[in-house]
Amino acid sequence: MDHILPAPSRHKALIKRLLLLVAGAFIFAFALVPLYNVLCTATGFNGKTAGPGIIRDGFGVGGLQTAAAPAVKVDAGRDIRVEFTGTVMPGLPWEMRPLTTHLDIHPGELQQVSYLVRNTSNQPSTAQAVPSVSPGQAAQHFEKIECFCFSQQTLAPGEAREMPLAFIVKPEVDRKISHITLSYAFFNIDTPRQTTPGEAR
Repeated sequence: MDHILPAPSRHKALIKRLLLLVAGAFIFAFALVPLYNVLCTATGFNGKTAGPGIIRDGFGVGGLQTAAAPAVKVDAGRDIRVEFTGTVMPGLPWEMRPLTTHLDIHPGELQQVSYLVRNTSNQPSTAQAVPSVSPGQAAQHFEKIECFCFSQQTLAPGEAREMPLAFIVKPEVDRKISHITLSYAFFNIDTPRQTTPGEAR
């Protein structure tokens, strides 16, 4: 005859297994975002670029960060044209444009440009810039050292601001690539204010 645990012991064993399952699920969910960032950076999936990194120093989300430029050998025998574009998504009352539309660079050189961004409304607003690199094969070799996209940006009514970008295109980028486009899309992240019954719209 099989040995059957008393009911209290069975309950304790079941509770223990359930707690371990919950803890495991929590740890997996916590690790999922960093793992996704590492995967995107390693593969260039979705045009994701390397920043103080995602590979090297931990992804910066608490404010505009400046990391020490990595020691990279400059490939002076090769030129790549980098173009800069930007767009503002619907619902965000901002204007943006690159102050430099393109640069001809040598891979490995540290470069710095700026975008001019202005809030055209009479209200403060907050947005997040999302970068994309084309062609996608270049994304894993496009390393942002300093970028306004590392954190949310808030502009006062009518405020204009220059937002810096420092980057390196690594020499390991495919030699067939002679042209790279870096695009930014600013998304409105302000939570719409709910109107209460009787409040004027």
